[in-house]
Amino acid sequence: MAAGPVAAHGNVFTGEGAHAPIWASQILFVAAWFGYLFGAIRKRPEPLRRALFHMAMLVAGIALFGPFDDMAGSSTAWHMVQHMLLITVVAPLAVLARPLPQWRACAGPAVDVVWRAAQRLTRRPMACALLHAAAIWTWHAPGPYMAAVLSNGWHVLEHASFLFTGWLFWWSVLRPGMAGAIQATLALLFTVMHTGLLGALLTFAPAVLYAGESRELWDQQLAGLVMWIPGGAVYLLAAAWVGFGWLGNRESRPDSSRPDHSGSPT
Repeated sequence: MAAGPVAAHGNVFTGEGAHAPIWASQILFVAAWFGYLFGAIRKRPEPLRRALFHMAMLVAGIALFGPFDDMAGSSTAWHMVQHMLLITVVAPLAVLARPLPQWRACAGPAVDVVWRAAQRLTRRPMACALLHAAAIWTWHAPGPYMAAVLSNGWHVLEHASFLFTGWLFWWSVLRPGMAGAIQATLALLFTVMHTGLLGALLTFAPAVLYAGESRELWDQQLAGLVMWIPGGAVYLLAAAWVGFGWLGNRESRPDSSRPDHSGSPT
């Protein structure tokens, strides 16, 4: 695991069996993109949602493969940018794009069991927030973090857990309906607090926590600020959007407690 040639952030087109997880993730990535394109032929999405999906896949491809991933292997700050792109950009864009009908049109009803299970879970925003928090804190602990840096298998699992739990989390808070708007707002505020705490710990830590990746303390401090400030701003904006939407819907609903002065005969 300590050998340089098998480092997870090395060139993904070199090596033999050590890069099998990377190749598998690339195949899955291409299959998901082309599966959406084929499904869109049968079930045409709205133009805006189509654009959001392609934007999400483009950002994911830039973040996960190629030179960007190489830079993340030698800098904690770049590595954190990679994580935040997956969590706060790709995942919410994928939720807003709503690609499930197109994937189902391509894969058939066999995947309905998976979609229904995910849909049931997303009715509980705090449960999704806790699951997402567990993924974030686990993979940013020094041991699992360095295991993902040095091993392609753990590296792929790390990113898959960020994307999957992030997708569930953003699905639960961006599409909660009137009944779940308050829970969604609380889940977003909870996420602001715990990611801010993790960012502060990285920023003010007196020593480098991920010495196998970068030996510069300023690099780790910059990584903490990336999670703390831009990441926190995304969650706060989402909480404000959900909260204002809920208040607007309440104001637009008729108040049944008010007397009826419509002039109807008594």
